[in-house]
Amino acid sequence: MSTTESYRVVLPESRIPTSWYNILADFPVALPPVLHPGTHQPIGPADLAPLFPMELIKQEVSSERYIPIPEGVRDIYRLWRPTPLIRAVRLEKALDTPAHIYYKNESVSPSGSHKLNTAEPQAYYNKQEGVQSISTETGAGQWGCALAIAGDMFKIAIDIYMVKISYQQKPYRRSIMQAFGATVTPSPSDRTAAGRMILERNPESTGSLGMAISEAVEVAATSGGATKYSIGSCLNHVLLHQTVIGEEALDAMAEIGEYPDVVIGCVGGGSNFGGIALPFLHRTLTEGVKTKFLAIEPSSCPTLTKGAYTYDFGDTAGLTPLIKMYTLGHDFVPASIHAGGLRYHGMSPIISTLVNAGYIEPRAYGQNQCFEAAIMFARNEGIIPAPESSHAIRAAIDEALAAKERDEKKVILFNLSGHGHFDMSAYDAYLAGQLADNGFSAEEMAKSLATLPNVNA
Repeated sequence: MSTTESYRVVLPESRIPTSWYNILADFPVALPPVLHPGTHQPIGPADLAPLFPMELIKQEVSSERYIPIPEGVRDIYRLWRPTPLIRAVRLEKALDTPAHIYYKNESVSPSGSHKLNTAEPQAYYNKQEGVQSISTETGAGQWGCALAIAGDMFKIAIDIYMVKISYQQKPYRRSIMQAFGATVTPSPSDRTAAGRMILERNPESTGSLGMAISEAVEVAATSGGATKYSIGSCLNHVLLHQTVIGEEALDAMAEIGEYPDVVIGCVGGGSNFGGIALPFLHRTLTEGVKTKFLAIEPSSCPTLTKGAYTYDFGDTAGLTPLIKMYTLGHDFVPASIHAGGLRYHGMSPIISTLVNAGYIEPRAYGQNQCFEAAIMFARNEGIIPAPESSHAIRAAIDEALAAKERDEKKVILFNLSGHGHFDMSAYDAYLAGQLADNGFSAEEMAKSLATLPNVNA
């Protein structure tokens, strides 16, 4: 297939990946161990068993390069996978750039985002172990919608703690979760000890992912085994499941006859970026293929660009194991930007280690820059992107303009992680000139980093 014909590639169902790619098999440096929050010693499977089914714990620590996707999961993937790989020809023309811009459209899933790629296998493995109830958190609501759908498919009760500012800004995502039978609680709440502690310190708290994680983890940890916990980003097994995105993109770009010079994704916890980037990074690590990997975050929550690479809790209350990652401190509360899925104080240990080792370049943008790019993308490609995805679009446009300035043909690939149909209040604010570029407080970060756990590892 010639590049002039290949503006849209949709692989047949028979080419849905049969395995997830596990980058830990090819990792260039040692991944720091996860530590017990009390003893500060490396944790084992028994420490994670109260939270996760054993199959997910095995995937978390596996060194196998490819892990088979169960047929029961692939059967559900067929509802929307493979997702389209599209060349943004109209956007290229608008930019007058010699670059070729491609995007993987993950917004076509039943939940409207990439999150269902891991929600389905997580619900599947919990069902296989006989679990009847799962607790979780959600930021912008994309993960909550995905797990609610997956829970309904496998007939597991879903208890969701939704960051309060997103609960208020995105009522229709909450409606979707409830339509699929999930219970949705704005976080912080008075339902948990962690929530009550946070509200006592700040009754007007708008919440954060760290706070919502504390509540969801507490529910599972104190259930006596009746409830397990599920997470939509950050952990190794979550990034593993998301590699269906990059594996399909590799296959589709081989059909086209092009290979990306640049691979881009937005980052909050790291799942959608890892999903598209890690299969391409496999070729960089094992074959020496030169590709630039850009991880894009909001400037108001600049975990990778301004955070510390150190051990920290994954949640605000300090209930989770200690992970070595880029962090703003577990007490840090990001500004209430509309990209709620990117408002997390920490980052995936896999992504953090690769950034620290120089394989991934992080960048940060303000939300007005990103919405400007989102509007340009929508008016040329016909898709309203999620505020989170607009960060990747901003970087793709900047890379295309840089190629124009140098008169270089570059092949750019980014992940369109979700649509923005439930984010129109944010677009209203932008179009009315009322969208604030909420700032980042170095002083608040310093106060938060001062509370880091004292770990000598």
